[in-house]
Amino acid sequence: MEVPVLLQNIFQYIDKNEQVYIQCLTEAVKIPSVSGIPNYREDVFRMVYWMEEKLKVLGVITEVCDIGTQVISTTENNSTKIALAPVLLGQLGNDPKKKTILVYGHLDVQPAAKEDGWDTEPFKLIQKNGKLYGRGASDDKGPCIAWLNAVEAYQKLNHEIPVNIKFIFEGMEECGSVGLEGFLKKRSDFLESVNCVCISDARWLGTKTPCLIYGLRGTCYFSIEIECASKDLHSGTFGGSVFEAMSDLVFLLDSLVDSSGKILVPDILEDVLPTTCEELKTYENIDFCVKEFKKAVGCEQLLHEDKIKILTNTWRYPSLSIHGIEGAFSDHGSKTVIPKKVIGKFSIRIVPNQDPEKIAKLVIDYLDKKWKTRKSPNNYKTSLTFSSKPWLSSVSHYNYTAAIKATEFAYNRKPDMIRIGGSIPVTLTFQEIMDKNVLVLPIGAGDDNAHSQNEKINIANLIQGTKLLAAYIFEISCVKEH
Repeated sequence: MEVPVLLQNIFQYIDKNEQVYIQCLTEAVKIPSVSGIPNYREDVFRMVYWMEEKLKVLGVITEVCDIGTQVISTTENNSTKIALAPVLLGQLGNDPKKKTILVYGHLDVQPAAKEDGWDTEPFKLIQKNGKLYGRGASDDKGPCIAWLNAVEAYQKLNHEIPVNIKFIFEGMEECGSVGLEGFLKKRSDFLESVNCVCISDARWLGTKTPCLIYGLRGTCYFSIEIECASKDLHSGTFGGSVFEAMSDLVFLLDSLVDSSGKILVPDILEDVLPTTCEELKTYENIDFCVKEFKKAVGCEQLLHEDKIKILTNTWRYPSLSIHGIEGAFSDHGSKTVIPKKVIGKFSIRIVPNQDPEKIAKLVIDYLDKKWKTRKSPNNYKTSLTFSSKPWLSSVSHYNYTAAIKATEFAYNRKPDMIRIGGSIPVTLTFQEIMDKNVLVLPIGAGDDNAHSQNEKINIANLIQGTKLLAAYIFEISCVKEH
């Protein structure tokens, strides 16, 4: 497909400024904006203000918005309030004759430490073999910066930006976007005049073919709390005389899912929409290699070895994962202690047509019944920690039509249309509050190790992704609403 002359010029500018973009990402990764650890909250604030300064340079009118506080447990019986990371709003242009796109990204990251298994320091961007390693490089600082790069390319070449752009950057996404939905409802004034939404917080399915994402699973996150004593106990002195909380917890966790990945909670699949023959046919042409996927995972065997079964089980069926046990000894070495209290954590990724409240009731009722069969005198409680709904978008909307054409300009090939198994709670929030089409437009590759050790973004993905966003801006201005 022949690329318009305007975009050819912009693409050339982007190619020439590769090192500038890498330096910008280096600055961003250096800020350890970990939202899930209270001691890092100041760094999340710092990251928000860093981004605000970058937007101001581009002439964006900005507003840093306080969205309240959250209660954090400090000890078993004490808690404190700390400020939620602010939301950064930005507006570039207000021409009523132009379409207005809303761009969303998040500036917070998952925890990371070199001793967790990183080959390099996670908060120092390292360039190696065409890849940029660092926490947040792909999720989501790299894509956020790519938006800045795309806008700057238009401005530096004196090309009028053909759309109005509104930015929303938050700092609590890795904690479930705490406080964001309430804030957006209060700031409906900012959302007015928006025609469509674009989110670049995701990655491709594989490593070669660009993708557009139209569906996400939701999340129901649970905790099982069991207490057996008023203090930790010596196993030599008390082992064999008490009902141990850890044994109870392992019993309950083991009752949730079998070795084939089947969730054992009754009626959990009741509301799942059946797959259609037409839907399964679309999966056949998707660029997905089971061998490559297995290599990326780093395992010898998967629950399913068939391409379509893997895709359907990670996209459109729920799955249950056990995440950890709080209160148990987890350091290196040995410790012969019976913990007084343990908290097991697990989640279910839910799919369209499943309701978080109904799923929570099914799970809690099931575990309550299992607990009765255990006949333990210990204190027990299962609760829903947080939840987010699944999301589906309309791919026939011009938002997707523009993104498809932009992908062809940037990569010279059509994108795969996919759903993914992860959750981006804000997608449904935008769709429900604004009643506008939401597009997830990823630029990172499927092997970027988001949330894992050695997170990275390929330099090629950063550069071509910047071109993609620039082309998307152009195409949105060209298509007609329907």
